[in-house]
Amino acid sequence: MVAAFRDLAAAAPLDGSRLLLDGEHLVADARAAGLRVVTIAVTEDAVQRSPALARLVDDIQAEGADIAVVTTAVMAAMSPVRSPSGIAAIAERAPTDPAPLFQHAAALIVAPTDVQDPGNVGAIVRTSEALGATGVLVCGASANPFSWKALRGSMGSAWRLPVVTGGAPDAVLRCARRSGLRAIASVPRGGDTPASADWSGRVVLFVGGEGPGLPEMLIRECDVRVTIPMRYPVESLNVAVSTALLLYESQRQRAS
Repeated sequence: MVAAFRDLAAAAPLDGSRLLLDGEHLVADARAAGLRVVTIAVTEDAVQRSPALARLVDDIQAEGADIAVVTTAVMAAMSPVRSPSGIAAIAERAPTDPAPLFQHAAALIVAPTDVQDPGNVGAIVRTSEALGATGVLVCGASANPFSWKALRGSMGSAWRLPVVTGGAPDAVLRCARRSGLRAIASVPRGGDTPASADWSGRVVLFVGGEGPGLPEMLIRECDVRVTIPMRYPVESLNVAVSTALLLYESQRQRAS
């Protein structure tokens, strides 16, 4: 069992078919979203401290999951986090088919491109759910949105919102065009302000990774380029913050 947890911590499947979860809240969210929790490791101390956790473990065990009560030392070996919560689990989910994302009648797809920090990828997924995006297509050399670090950042949004990973950004752009979506590129300078850009209709928003941003060729091929105004001498924002600001404006326009 320890090996299974450690293997998932090292390399989660890119399609999100098996997930490593740490913490009562994340495990409960996964179960509430209909994921199949197949294995749970829990410490006796954690169960004794939290009646709610004890009930959660009993309910999941009744659904057929394997339960192991382990020592604190074993939990430290199984859990990837620096301070384990006392419960870790492995869950299974059906991979997301990307085709319906492009067919959505009010598509607003976020496409993080070469975003290498898993915390940023997770925050983008959570922000996307909160601000009305219909899906996330994780492109290029981005971190795996189903890694344990990204899952902690998205806090359940990764299985409530359609999330697909592994596509090349130019391939995503071609699929978007074939499906009639407009492409908007987030750029550090020279673009329309978020308020002056047109967010209506069916849209895919490309946001670039830490440092280099979006590839120039992709920027040229997009229909709209948008830039968040910033006061000198600040030149850029964290990509998750930028995504939140852009989606907030898109939500404002689309709601009105």
